[in-house]
Amino acid sequence: MLNPSIGKLLKMYDSRYQLVIDVARHARKIADQMAGDTDAPTEKPVDLALYDLVKAGAGEEQYRRIY
Repeated sequence: MLNPSIGKLLKMYDSRYQLVIDVARHARKIADQMAGDTDAPTEKPVDLALYDLVKAGAGEEQYRRIY
């Protein structure tokens, strides 16, 4: 089960599509950074992207604009 829940994440976005696109873009950047790193975290890039989204804070427009 995802932590945070999908309901909590959707409060930050107008649509599920935009949420998925933003998380996927950020996860791709994380994966690219981890590719050459031998000490890369064991967590998956999508999980890390979701955690970054939560850290940015609910309802903050700037998160969507950074990625």
